[in-house]
Amino acid sequence: MKLSLRLGLGVAVLAALSACAGGPSSSSHGDSRARATLQLAVPSAVIAPKEEVATYAVGDAEGYLAEEKLKVDVINTDGSVAAVQAVASGSADIAPADAGAILAAREKGVPVKVIGGLVRNWPWRMAVRPGSEIRSPADLKGKKIGVISLASGSAIYARAYASDAGLDAAKDVDLLPVGVGAQALAALENGRVDVLALYTQAYTTIENTGTELRYLDNSDAFDGIRSLTYTVTEKTLKEKKDVLTRYLRASYKALLFSAVNPEAAMRDGYQAFPQLLTGKKADDRIADDTRTLEAWIETAVPATGEPENFKDWGAIADVEWDKTVAYTRTAGQITEDVPIPELWDGSLLGGANDFDPAAVIAKAKAAG
Repeated sequence: MKLSLRLGLGVAVLAALSACAGGPSSSSHGDSRARATLQLAVPSAVIAPKEEVATYAVGDAEGYLAEEKLKVDVINTDGSVAAVQAVASGSADIAPADAGAILAAREKGVPVKVIGGLVRNWPWRMAVRPGSEIRSPADLKGKKIGVISLASGSAIYARAYASDAGLDAAKDVDLLPVGVGAQALAALENGRVDVLALYTQAYTTIENTGTELRYLDNSDAFDGIRSLTYTVTEKTLKEKKDVLTRYLRASYKALLFSAVNPEAAMRDGYQAFPQLLTGKKADDRIADDTRTLEAWIETAVPATGEPENFKDWGAIADVEWDKTVAYTRTAGQITEDVPIPELWDGSLLGGANDFDPAAVIAKAKAAG
């Protein structure tokens, strides 16, 4: 059954707010196909095999951004809250940020909009060492939870997980920033934290080192909650609809390419972000990095079916929005339900999906 989509209806109503923020790049007035520059804020301080590779790097290397006459500059931020702040302040035009952080900003009057989904399958998990005494969510009482940063979706998830377990997230658990990768693992191994709250791709990076982890179950309450979604300001949406549509289209084409050939996508990632190689040769890193990228891709494409059948890129269903809002309230990020028509504008998705998936798939399969 095809789920209906909410269409944002609040642009005109919130026109006064939209003057409060905007993007720094040139708009697409006049020639709708004129070359445009967008600033993309990545919601993490460190480049890794995840959305910046599967969408931006592939889009750049495979020519999807060039086909749309786009130049995209990437900036890093310290998590989703910081990414939303970058968009709101005008430091960035668009960011894939945690939906909870966007909802929280909207409740505070920040004129941000969601224009398309990205991560559709819940990516967050709690992990402990195999011998840990923590066996169930209730065992987290009095424990220290390692989060990526206090400005990331990791902290939001940790609080919601504790609340879902019947704990007082403000009193029964302590959140400590530990980053990702070796830094996060060290915090767990030396006892600085008792449990980690990371996303699946970050755990794959750790497991690539041979480290074993044991995962706590997520309850059904987390099914259907949306994570990373593309956000812009109302002003940017009003002035640059065509440019944003072109960016979304390039991004979703790149994601489809990545799903079909993650190894080729990872090699595109090295081209865009040579720091990913950490001084090593690509062939020495490609296997582990491809596994890591695949773990992220699995969160961003449909959980079932083959790439040939993937469609409705960026769509967010009514029930998903309802669960996301409820989750964000549980996590304590918002105090009241945010009216979704004020937050969500799916009007660009028709154009964003206007591409030939067969051509993308063929190109991915032919890539080395």
